[in-house]
Amino acid sequence: MSAATDTLPREAAVGGSRRLILDTAARLLRAGGYHQTTLRDIAEAVGIRKASLYHHFASKEEIVEAVVNDGVRFVHETVVAALAATETAPPPQRLEAAIIAHLTALHGQRDYTTASFRVFTFGATPVPESVRAARRAYEDVWRGLITELQAAGALPRERSPDLMRYMILGAMNGSIDWFRPGRFAIAEVAQEFSALILARW
Repeated sequence: MSAATDTLPREAAVGGSRRLILDTAARLLRAGGYHQTTLRDIAEAVGIRKASLYHHFASKEEIVEAVVNDGVRFVHETVVAALAATETAPPPQRLEAAIIAHLTALHGQRDYTTASFRVFTFGATPVPESVRAARRAYEDVWRGLITELQAAGALPRERSPDLMRYMILGAMNGSIDWFRPGRFAIAEVAQEFSALILARW
């Protein structure tokens, strides 16, 4: 997938469709966060009446939950596809492919992924169980990859897989704050991240 990719495949966004509502909500949540984004804001930005939102969603919380889960899903599916495409490659190469995929989806779906970070920050809003489950499922992908790297000797076995996972995901997700297209190429960032993760001190 190209670093210049701006979007991933989505459902068609026509009129007041569910996908258009979610796209709009993601953009507003990214800009204003949970408490500053209202159903009226979303409806006005879509160009429909507030009551029309209820044809697709029961509440603001349901919209937010769908946005956050889609943000995780876009990244999860892209990384899983990258790992499937490099199934027979050496583990370090698979690590770099997974990092490229994560960063590509993270920045290609920036409204969704940034909204995912902003909505449930510092425990201000209860995290729905479906969101916890989606995040755990994605973390399991990285848990498996780290175990694979350790089994191949690319990472020392004495390193904590959980700490490694937190470090890798934290570093990649933190790029939301500083990564800008044209400043760095995603492949370049992925290569540096991979080298740092696999470096032995």
